Amino acid sequence: MTADMVETTKGEAAGRGATAAGSGRPAVPGRWAPGDHILWRYRDNAEADRFHICRPVTVVQDTEELLAVWMAPGTHCIKPALADGTPVHREPLATRYTTPRRTVRDQWFGSGVLKLARPGDPWSVWLFWERGWHFKNWYVNLEEPRRRWAGGIDSLDHFLDICVYPDRHWEWRDEDEFAQARRDGLVTDAQADAVRSAGRAAVAQITAWAGPFSDGWENWRPDPAWAVPELPENWDRPPGRLLS
Repeated sequence: MTADMVETTKGEAAGRGATAAGSGRPAVPGRWAPGDHILWRYRDNAEADRFHICRPVTVVQDTEELLAVWMAPGTHCIKPALADGTPVHREPLATRYTTPRRTVRDQWFGSGVLKLARPGDPWSVWLFWERGWHFKNWYVNLEEPRRRWAGGIDSLDHFLDICVYPDRHWEWRDEDEFAQARRDGLVTDAQADAVRSAGRAAVAQITAWAGPFSDGWENWRPDPAWAVPELPENWDRPPGRLLS
């Protein structure tokens, strides 16, 4: 995205966000408008019929080529925790995926996150900033291609990720968690091969410095008039009719 495109997107959001936010009115049939509030959810890897991550986000752009959303600082969200409330990352890796869990409400602190997803890609790309809008990195979250429904998108996380830095070097992330998930039966051999293949495809785009890495999204800024989306009580409702 060029600088002109950044300004155009910001201008559209500024002009429409106040009336579109939370309205559910699409910019075009089957699409959300800039400023709309939707849910970005992930199903539990052990129980595919339940959700264990839910993040309310604001739509930045929704086209046939790209869905871009903003998760604002202070957003109330849902995340997994151990049954006693202990954060998952504090559990030793060997038992992290077998110890009983539950979901808890939490709040996203620190800088917000811009999430970019192209239809059909088995990953999404997240942008992180330090305080003062100092760009930190892109994060390629390997995941099942997202399914759209009236209230948002649903996916399944694939554990393995890629971190990409402003100097264009990259590195695999969470390979230990990916390996443990395989040992615990959460990822089959066939699924592991597919995830690794998706990762190689993502690396090829990084190496070629293709979009979205080359599109200037690190220069994007949210409309200051946007309200932080609320987490609905029925955040885990079934998606109903899928739109894609």
